[in-house]
Amino acid sequence: MALEVIGAGPGRTATFSMKFALEHLGFGPCYHMAEVFRGARRNIALWQDVADGKPDWDAIFDGYRSTTDFPASSYWRELSEFYPEAKVLLTVRDADTWFDSVSETIMSPRMLASLEGSPLMKMFEGTYLRDFGGGKINDRDFMTKWYEAHNQAVIDTIAPERLLVFHPKEGWEPLCEFLGVPVPEERFPKVNSRDELGGKSDEQGGLPADPVILEGFAGGYIEELRAKAFG
Repeated sequence: MALEVIGAGPGRTATFSMKFALEHLGFGPCYHMAEVFRGARRNIALWQDVADGKPDWDAIFDGYRSTTDFPASSYWRELSEFYPEAKVLLTVRDADTWFDSVSETIMSPRMLASLEGSPLMKMFEGTYLRDFGGGKINDRDFMTKWYEAHNQAVIDTIAPERLLVFHPKEGWEPLCEFLGVPVPEERFPKVNSRDELGGKSDEQGGLPADPVILEGFAGGYIEELRAKAFG
């Protein structure tokens, strides 16, 4: 199975909502960082191979029809070339609010500290965190400029007929038109941005570094958010 939709928007651009939306439209399963966690013992090694310059995209996305979120979004260019028939979806938001969101969640000091020295953190550092080394992750000016440059690179590279620049507030219509599918009766899924890394993380506000525990965490996490998304 080849990917049909490639999400180029970085984490914290409504990527969980997009995962559920794409799955609801028939483009599932949709790969997301949470899917990395759900199969951590297999997936961390596959993504470490990507970091080491030996990607096996077909193995990573085996069984998936679409992808969104980190770490895959960091490889939008490579994936768009490897899957030339796939459409590209760029989810967007204001650069400053994006920085605020990542700083409080997926790139917060407590989140990253909870994984220090683990294989998962090594994989993070070699994939989606590689652009933010040298302490730049806390630099608002650098990060917002990076975000804007990332989006512009996608827009400048992907042919217009293959690309949708999308904010979830636009609802189903532009997404369904782009993908050539009917508009559902259900409301567009919404995952509360603070719920995403809220009550299910550990008491330090981080992630479990042990892959076995992480897999159990991720499975419940995905299904809990799915139930809320259409509520």
